[in-house]
Amino acid sequence: MSLLYFENAAGRLLEDPAGFLRVVWTGRPRGPHDAQALFTHMQAALQRHGWSRIFIDQRQMLPFSPQEQTWVARHWLPQAVQAGYRHGAVLVSNDVMVRLATAYVTTQVQGQPLLYRSFETEDAAIAWLLRQPMTP
Repeated sequence: MSLLYFENAAGRLLEDPAGFLRVVWTGRPRGPHDAQALFTHMQAALQRHGWSRIFIDQRQMLPFSPQEQTWVARHWLPQAVQAGYRHGAVLVSNDVMVRLATAYVTTQVQGQPLLYRSFETEDAAIAWLLRQPMTP
């Protein structure tokens, strides 16, 4: 059973006993700092546990604003990788704007020791994530 770590308008963070963080984005409108708070808590949870893996459920997610995209790509990703983030399994949205925003962020990892994979089903995403090393 996953334990709730953090929740706000942007989404929920759950600590999975299998050794990874679950991020479940909501479809609710979010304030200008909600996504940043969710990402900041993602990094804190990874560091707290010494984990390197995140399952990211974007099925209900609203698209990132240009400012959110830039902040994630330029600030959060480098810090998260430095903190040990290595594998992200993304359960993709059907919304093309969410997919484009995610593609922008995930292409910014070039040259970093971080691997993202996109999936259509939760089972496939989790199975892949569990095959990845638990720690960096």
